[in-house]
Amino acid sequence: MNNILTGKSSDRAQRELHLALAGLNRLRLTPCLPEEDGAAGLDLPRLLTEEAGFLRSLREQVAPIAAQAPREPAAFLAWFEELEQTGPGQHDRLFPWLAHEASREAMCWFLEQEAAGEAGFEDLTALVQVRMPTRPKLELARNYWDEMGHGREAGMHGPMLAHLVHALGLRSRPETTVWQSLALANTMSGLACRRHLAFHAVGALGVIELTAPGRAAMVATGLKRLGVQPDDRHYFDLHAVLDVRHSATWNAEVIGPLIAEDSRRALAIAEGALMRLECGAACFRRYRDHLGLK
Repeated sequence: MNNILTGKSSDRAQRELHLALAGLNRLRLTPCLPEEDGAAGLDLPRLLTEEAGFLRSLREQVAPIAAQAPREPAAFLAWFEELEQTGPGQHDRLFPWLAHEASREAMCWFLEQEAAGEAGFEDLTALVQVRMPTRPKLELARNYWDEMGHGREAGMHGPMLAHLVHALGLRSRPETTVWQSLALANTMSGLACRRHLAFHAVGALGVIELTAPGRAAMVATGLKRLGVQPDDRHYFDLHAVLDVRHSATWNAEVIGPLIAEDSRRALAIAEGALMRLECGAACFRRYRDHLGLK
């Protein structure tokens, strides 16, 4: 089976593709005035076609495993929750190394890559909730409100990560980011922006909530070991705890009800979850290669 993230395309071709798609996502997600619209300088039909082709190939890659997911809500959730243990990229040895051995330089490089690949969970949630059924929509709203710090700027999750980037003096730019990290962000944005892939986006966001706490805890441990102050590492300290609750409510109030209403959605949610995990696994492999973890 060809892996779109490690297949025959050269690194240069993949990098060019995902830099171009990163530009597309900046364009379509960044507010601007009409006279500032940069669409005239881009070949939008070509970029949208290339994005569609990438997402289609990634769906095809995960389809055989996703097809094994049950269609009944309780059974599906049991399958879904098992992904935390057995899904692609889970419990990668990169994270214990970051927690206990990585130098400050290595940790900073890792964080630069992660920050560049961060698509903005709150914005993706806002996009996905449009015209969703009431019960899932309410949970998406609650999750969004948590991400927004319950209306307090100091509690917003996005600025917490930006604060860490600033505190460590990091320079996180697409041009200095490995293409696997860009591909992860492009996948999340592409799923959220295409309504026929909205249920895929639900699966992708849900599996982030499911799998992120363990990784966040190890990064937080590494930051503490390296002397990073609590206020600066708060983003990872928070997500090591909060996402456990988010995952439980996401599964019970979003995924379960969506599948109960229409069992066909189970396949889409499963594909989306596996697409996100495959992108994460590709990132971890690339990070280990760069950092010399053979």
